[in-house]
This record gives sequence, C-alpha cells and structure tokens, in this order.
Amino acid sequence: MNIYRGCHHNCVYCDGRAEGYYVEGEFGTDVSVKINAVDVLAQELDLRRKRTPLQPGYVMVGGGVGDSYQPVEEKYGLTRKTLTLLSEKKFPVHILTKSTLVSRDIDLLQKINETSKVIVSFSFSSTDESISRIFEPGVPSPQERLETMAFLKDQGLACGMFLMPVIPFITDTKEILHKTIHDAKDVGVDFIICGGMTLKDGKQKNYFLNILKKYYPDLLLEYQMIYKGSKWGEATSEYYHQLHQSFHTLMNLYKIPKRIPPALFKGILSQNDLIVVILEHLDYLLKLEGKKSPYGFAAYSLSNLQVPLSTIRYQLQSIKGIGSTTEKIIQEVLDTGSSQYYERLLKGDI
Repeated sequence: MNIYRGCHHNCVYCDGRAEGYYVEGEFGTDVSVKINAVDVLAQELDLRRKRTPLQPGYVMVGGGVGDSYQPVEEKYGLTRKTLTLLSEKKFPVHILTKSTLVSRDIDLLQKINETSKVIVSFSFSSTDESISRIFEPGVPSPQERLETMAFLKDQGLACGMFLMPVIPFITDTKEILHKTIHDAKDVGVDFIICGGMTLKDGKQKNYFLNILKKYYPDLLLEYQMIYKGSKWGEATSEYYHQLHQSFHTLMNLYKIPKRIPPALFKGILSQNDLIVVILEHLDYLLKLEGKKSPYGFAAYSLSNLQVPLSTIRYQLQSIKGIGSTTEKIIQEVLDTGSSQYYERLLKGDI
C-alpha cells in the first residue's frame, strides 16, 4: 500500500525517483497524501461488495514510492487508521519501513498479532552509520532502527530485515555485510531478505551518480562496468551472483532464514498458496547456491490451478513441471503444512 506517494526520507538510491513511477513534484521534498485511502480500503475489504471472497494473506502496509511511517504520518495518521481498520477486519499485517515511528502503534500491532499475525520489517542498506548518513539522509540511524527492532521483538512481534538495496562496492564488502548480519542477529531478527540495487536511466541514476561522484568518485568507473542501461536498471548478472554468494555464506554462518520462515505464514495462506510459496522459496534457495531448480516452474504451474491440490493429490505428476521429487514435497506439505528439506535449507543446515 502506497498511502503516501513520494517520500521525505529521500534515500539516494530509491527507485521511486525513477520516471516510471510517475511521482509528481520533487522526490524527497514533495509528498502526495492519499487522504481517502482508508475509505477506499474499507470498500475493498467489504465482503458484501465482493463476488468472490478475498484470498487470505498478509496486507503489506508500506510501498515502493513512499514509507508509510515517513514524517507526514505524524500529522495525518493514515497508517494508524489503516491498521485500525485491518485490526477490525482481522487481517494479518506486514509492515515495511525505515522509521522508528512504527513503535507508536505498538498497541494496535499487538492487538492484530493476537488475532492473526504481524511482521514488522525494517529496510537497511547496511548498519554502518556513516554510510547511512550519506545515502539515507532523512532516515533514523541504523542504530535507532536496530533498537526499535529489539523493542518490537521484546513485545512479541516478528521482525525481519530487508537488506535492500545493497549498494555496490560500498555496502557489499565482506566486512560491512558481516557487521550488518551480525547486528541483525543480535536483536533477534526472524529473517533477512537481500536484494541488489537497480539504477534506472534518468532521474534515479543521475541523482545517485551525482552523490557517488561527491563521496566516492573512484567508484564511477566500477558502476559503468556493472550498470549498462538495462530497461529495469539491473546490474550485470555476474555482479548479483557474486553478491548473493557472499550473502548466502554469511547467512549460513549465522543460521538466519533467507526468506520469511513458514511459521509466520502457516495457517494464513490457502493450502495451494502455501505450497506455491514453499516451492518458490526452494527455487530461490537452490539458485542462491548456484544450483539448478525445477521448483520455480512447478510453482508457476500450480499458481494457475483453479482446484484445491488436496483434491488431486494423487494426480500431481499430470501437472506440467511436477516430477516425483516435487510431488513428494507437495504431499508432505499437504500432510504437515511444511517440508523438512525446505526448513533445513532455509536455515542453512544442509
């Protein structure tokens, strides 16, 4: 949910600045406030208006072009009103933010967590204070975010870290990655999701490179080598592979899940969606190790099914992309709600 469009956090690397997101005004300065957002959401969640019931799942409070807890939230309170509505409707909530303001709503978050589930994830590029001051000028410091995570964990909430984006040649070094993951482990993080940085041609790339030129001029040539004008602003696949290998090695050392662990979505998703998510996670985890995987295509095939998998559990291999190994995993999930192989792989135990 983009309750606010534009963001006063003004992170240098934010791809919300790119033209394709159509954020009006000066990004980092001007913010559009969707004052009717809660009313629209109430209509969307009104089951009397739905021909088919809503699929169960988390509602993500936090979007790609504006932090729902950025400073304007203190004035307008739209995020708190949204949480109040979601609490009444008993929807599970996943919040993604860089702001410590989220702790203001601990009462609502605990209430939602009692009836369904809550995850509060914090976005970091690293936990290095000096780097954050350059690239995240309007954001609470990494230490403040870590302290807020520790507070929320003490209050019984699940917390994740979105290590996104990792900034090439700045926060992707072994030392910085190690410190960041170590700091997350210290506050009891439930999972860490890692992602590389994109630089889309135009406003986003120009703004970022101007800051890079000011603080890290020696890296300009390195950036030219890995960002070659991809439509989606992606770096080279070789760069991302190297980053993911480094992340994978450190996460196995600390035994931290590299995706949201099944305990946090078990009992929330439909049976079909649960299996699709587990297969997609398996696909990611195996590719993180540089291995081939049949699970991504299998997940895609299953996502298009219109019938419960439990009703065709003995015809699974008739579905395109489902072989004997995948069938066994699906059968296990149908019987137990998870897969031992998946859970071990998630924690880096194998």
